[in-house]
Amino acid sequence: MEPLAERMRPRTLADYSGQKHLVGEGAILRRMIDSGHLSSIILWGPPGVGKTTLAKIISQHLNRPFFTLSAISSGVKEVREVIDKAKNSRFFNNDSAILFIDEIHRFSKSQQDSLLAAVEEGIVTLIGATTENPSFEVISPLLSRCQVYVLKSLNHDDLMALTHRVITTDEVLKNLNIKITEEAALVRYSGGDARKLLNIIELVVNSQIGQDEIVINDKNVVDNLQMSPAVYDKNGEMHYDIISAFIKSIRGSDPDAAVYWLARMIEGGEDPKFIARRLVISASEDIGLANPNALLIANQAFDAVNKIGWPEGRIALSEAAIYLATSPKSNSAYNAINQAIAFVKETGNLPVPLHLRNAPTNLMEKLNYGRDYKYAHDFPGHFVVQQYLPDEIASKRFYYAQENAAEQRHAELQKQLWGEYKK
Repeated sequence: MEPLAERMRPRTLADYSGQKHLVGEGAILRRMIDSGHLSSIILWGPPGVGKTTLAKIISQHLNRPFFTLSAISSGVKEVREVIDKAKNSRFFNNDSAILFIDEIHRFSKSQQDSLLAAVEEGIVTLIGATTENPSFEVISPLLSRCQVYVLKSLNHDDLMALTHRVITTDEVLKNLNIKITEEAALVRYSGGDARKLLNIIELVVNSQIGQDEIVINDKNVVDNLQMSPAVYDKNGEMHYDIISAFIKSIRGSDPDAAVYWLARMIEGGEDPKFIARRLVISASEDIGLANPNALLIANQAFDAVNKIGWPEGRIALSEAAIYLATSPKSNSAYNAINQAIAFVKETGNLPVPLHLRNAPTNLMEKLNYGRDYKYAHDFPGHFVVQQYLPDEIASKRFYYAQENAAEQRHAELQKQLWGEYKK
């Protein structure tokens, strides 16, 4: 018999769990589906939130030919073969076929290039699914031809609604006397992943087959998960918990903990590029200007993973993790940009001072664009006091140096240059 997760795969939007912001009544993707006018899209979200299921539902709803490729097992040859099939299918259907590519972030540049013309000419309507940020993994020409929709992890209500639907409608479970007396562990270890939820339910139910009453409670969930370590895979809750522990260990300057959590991810089969990206983020957010070399080291580790591959890439990741953990810490750059963005949202588009504007035409020169601008290199020390912010906020500050040697040196230089102008 098919696994529970496959038996319960939704066939219509009415049975689809979560993502109300996209497919609920009146939501943007729902309107597109109902109108029958579907553009190429990329569904970005964590595992188990319904990306593949949604693609199949869309195809069935629109009654279009549906082709599937897996980035893991397909090459340029397979892509071209599917595109040829899609061309032929248009003789029988006015609408373009839907091409669903699972894990599109794993497609190489050449594979993605081979899709461009077919997407642009409307031979296929592309639906890509990815767990990784498309802006990192999908080439710009293809990304510009697709609308990206972000799918969210299922929340508590979504998970419990799915649980009750499963035990009352599944062809097997509906015939059993199943009682849910506690739900905290079920929700926690599902980690917002519908597939994980169904696997846990199936595991707990199977452990009690033959009993008059099957009970799902916190103890039964935890006990069964401990006996089945495979349930803790890299795509579930542990994925997010361990990367969180890894980054917090670096932020807390504990290299031993950082290496331990790194090892946990390596042994769990985590994508090395995912780890490397998080190191780059940590270098900017948590070390920042206290040690600018941290960002260079993190980027070099990322490059090393791409160049030398696995398993040797683990050494570069370890070096970067230890370097970041043992570096002085500062989040001043992180705070500065967050405060500046919040301020821009509050104050809107303040005008650029005239002396800072570009003057490529005679009219702009007559309007005093660029007049009175002082070219810093023409002054002693390559510096001159001059206003660079809009008039309304001329003295506003966003960056404040923190208590570390590198930033204190920068702060002292700023004081010498600006004096009373910037207090």
